[in-house]
Formats: sequence, structure tokens, C-alpha cells
Amino acid sequence: MTGTGFANPRVWTWLAIALIAAWLVWLLSPILAPFLAGAIFAYMLNPLVNRLDRYTGRTFAVILVMLLALFVVIAILLLVLPLFYKEAVMMSERLPDFLAWLNAKAAPWILLQFGIAIKFDLETVKQLTAQILQGNEGLVPRVLGSLQIGGLVLLGLMIKFLLVPVVLFYLLRDWNELVARVDHMIPRQRHAQAVGIAREVDAVLAEFLRGQMLVIIVMVCFYSLALWVAGLQFALPVGVITGGLVFIPYVGAFLGFVLGTVAALLQFDDFTGVLFVWLAFGIGQVLEGMAVTPLLVGQRIGLHPVAVLFALLAFGQVFGFFGVLLALPASAVLLVCLRRITRAYRESPLYGGTITSPPPGSGPG
Repeated sequence: MTGTGFANPRVWTWLAIALIAAWLVWLLSPILAPFLAGAIFAYMLNPLVNRLDRYTGRTFAVILVMLLALFVVIAILLLVLPLFYKEAVMMSERLPDFLAWLNAKAAPWILLQFGIAIKFDLETVKQLTAQILQGNEGLVPRVLGSLQIGGLVLLGLMIKFLLVPVVLFYLLRDWNELVARVDHMIPRQRHAQAVGIAREVDAVLAEFLRGQMLVIIVMVCFYSLALWVAGLQFALPVGVITGGLVFIPYVGAFLGFVLGTVAALLQFDDFTGVLFVWLAFGIGQVLEGMAVTPLLVGQRIGLHPVAVLFALLAFGQVFGFFGVLLALPASAVLLVCLRRITRAYRESPLYGGTITSPPPGSGPG
């Protein structure tokens, strides 16, 4: 006679399968990232493919959707890349003025506070560079070696990025068939329960994706408008970067803040303009953290901010850059699983503390 709850051998069997699956995920994590990214993107784009499939063939619908996604990516790049180019040109043009400002403002403060006399000019920078190179004869071989290693890492990243659209194409083309195959593999006695979990996960992910898209749109509009009001010349690209990367908590805000600060320092003649740019970012962070995200996403998923931070670090450690992108959607799925596990645990005898009565005569005499 089989037991119930945690005493049921099937529970331990499935637990062992889950542990083995987790071990395989950890073991294969270096190559799993592009496949997971492709699966996430396929899940997001599949509804659009299904709608187009009513009027065209499945393969043609997939090609149209992927071309549309490529067009959006190229449009964003064409908007963002000129920002970096113009900032580099302005930096080279404003460098003498910036060094003069450092000599007039920063150098006296450093001398007063630390007693160190320093002069900021191009010749000093060149001399310091020469001294560093003279004191590090082995620096060039080390740099070349690191570039070699970095080149291999870069090649690996490029291969992963190129794998994503390939995986995405085949997953989108065969999505419905793959879902049907997975459905047929589910044990029939657990089929209804598994389908319920899948629907709950689908609902959570759908709420997450819809909420994140709304947050991105709102924050792109806010940052672009706020930075334009602050007088920043590159308000639109900086706003698109900051708001568009809001789905990666802290990363988008930090990158946008750095780019906006650099652009402001190069554009404005005094520090007042920089303060207005900082004020725009400060208001944006408060608005996004306390109003927009909690209203549009937070309550729909129920992830605590500490859990979000842990998920980013954990998934980034295991899957690298792709892990950061997958952290929150995967956390939403894990959240549903944990809810189910917690519910099963609370309904089990282990949680209830049911103690069977000792047989007669077995107690102390």
C-alpha cells in the first residue's frame, strides 16, 4: 500500500528527477543560455505568429515576425549608436576645456585637502602613461594575452547571439507541435494538475510581459521628456536607453545615468545643467520604483525586491549576460512552482504534525 503526501515513493521519485534536472541545467549552463533566450522570445512572439498563420503559412508568418523584430532592433541601434559617436567627438573637442576646469577647480581642492600638487594637462597624462609603461615591461605581453583570451570570450558571445535567432526560428515554426508533444508526455493521472500549473505559469508570464512593456513605454516617454525639459541635447537616445532597459533592474538606470551625466558635462558650461539632468533621473527612479512598476507589474507577480536582486545575481552567475535577461521571467515561473509546493506541504501530514497514537502497552510503565 503506497503512502500519501511525502511518504509516497512517487514524491521522492519526482524530487530525484527534479534534482537531476537542476544538476544538468547547472552542468550545461554555458550552452543553455541561447536556447533559453530563444524559448523566451518564442513564447513572446508566438501569439503574433499564430495570428498571421491564419492568413499565411506558418513558416512565412515566422519569417515576417522575425523580420519585424529585426527591424525594431536596427531602429533602436540607429537611434542609440549616434549618441556614442557624438559623445566621443564632443569629448575629444571638449577635453582641453575639461582639463582647464580640473586645474581651476579640482586641483586647488586636492592641494587643500591632501597637500598634493597636481596639474591636469595632456603632457602630464602622457608622462604618467610613459612612467607606467616603463615600470611594467611585461605589461604588453599580459595585455596581448588578455586580448587573446578576451577574443575567445567575445567569439563565444557572438556564437551565442547568432544561435538565438536560429533557435527562435525553429521554436516558432514548431511551437504548437512541441507543446502537443510535451502534453502527450505528461502522466495521465497528473495531466489535469500539470495543465493547471502550466496555465497558472502562462498567466503569470503574460501579466509580467504585458506589465513590463507598459513600464518600458511609460519610462521611455518620461525620461525622454524630462531630459528634454532639462535641456539635454541627447534626450531622446538617453531616454530610450534608460527606459528601454528598465526590465533589467538597476542596469538600465545606471547606464542611462552615466551616459546622461557624460553628455551633460560635455554640453553645459556650468554644473547647473548637470544637476537638472540628475534631478530628472532621480525623479524617474522614484516614479518607476514606487508607482509605475508596483502598479503595472509588482502586484501581478508578487516578487519581493530582495527576491528580484537575488534572481538577477543568481541567474547572472549561472547563465552570464543572458541570465540577467531571463532572471525575472524565470523567477515568475519558479514563484508559481513554489506556491504549488508550499500549498502541497501545508496540506500534507508533515506540516499538520499528525502523530499516530502509540500502540497499547508501548508507553512507559
